[in-house]
Amino acid sequence: MALIGRFNSLQVVKHTDFGLYLDGGPDGEILLPKRYVPKDEPSDEGDWLNVFLYLDSEDRPVATTLRPKVQVGGFASLKVVEINRIGLFLDWGLPKDLLLPHSEEKRPLQVGDYCVVHVYLDKRTRRITATARLDRYLDNTPPRYKTGQEVDLLVTEKTDLGFKAIIEGQHWGLIHKNELFKFVRSGMREKGYIKEIRPDGKISLSLQPVGVAAVSGLGEQIIAALRAEGGVLALSDKSPPELISQRFGVSKGNFKKAIGGLYKQGLIRIDDDRIELI
Repeated sequence: MALIGRFNSLQVVKHTDFGLYLDGGPDGEILLPKRYVPKDEPSDEGDWLNVFLYLDSEDRPVATTLRPKVQVGGFASLKVVEINRIGLFLDWGLPKDLLLPHSEEKRPLQVGDYCVVHVYLDKRTRRITATARLDRYLDNTPPRYKTGQEVDLLVTEKTDLGFKAIIEGQHWGLIHKNELFKFVRSGMREKGYIKEIRPDGKISLSLQPVGVAAVSGLGEQIIAALRAEGGVLALSDKSPPELISQRFGVSKGNFKKAIGGLYKQGLIRIDDDRIELI
């Protein structure tokens, strides 16, 4: 069965002057317009092609080899390109823009704004639709992450505590203010780490490795930097967080722990404005 809003591997059943027809199972033959027929792949009758399916202006299934920015079931930050009485239309990488109905808005948006949405298939119309009301699609299963585990994040919005983020397309998490050692904004995709899973299921996130692994790996980086720069580095435990982040991409807290460990091992000397290799 061909799935609307997703990539499908479908078999070529017929050639025409305006494209290929693919076997869509219960949906019958589905057109892949000529402009999307790949020139570097076999496309004879009986061959299989990987295509994305959506509905055309007459609500008929149609195929494309273009890659949209998100599939049904996924989350993405998309730009508003048009607004009318029906809803908002989002650029998702296909000629036909993606509809975000007014009823699915979470806050007022204007053309040019970006919005994090979930994409679903409307059960009544089979149309691919977006919603900015994300809660119903997240935290539906118990979190089974481990502390320190690396995860994929989609940053969604700023709060008084930090930034909310979607973890692996499944759960909500929070990057607290004290973990924001670099620039972050809504819509950014980042690698993150599980810092804590609270008894109530809420998840705290970090943008850098946590625990012993973070400090030991950073210590090795600092020693390598010292050797590369003649044994002296113009950073210390009193340096601004911004300078530390620019140089090593970590928080000041982790930097202080790392150089503290190197100091205890007798490997470095710490001054107010620099550290030196011993």
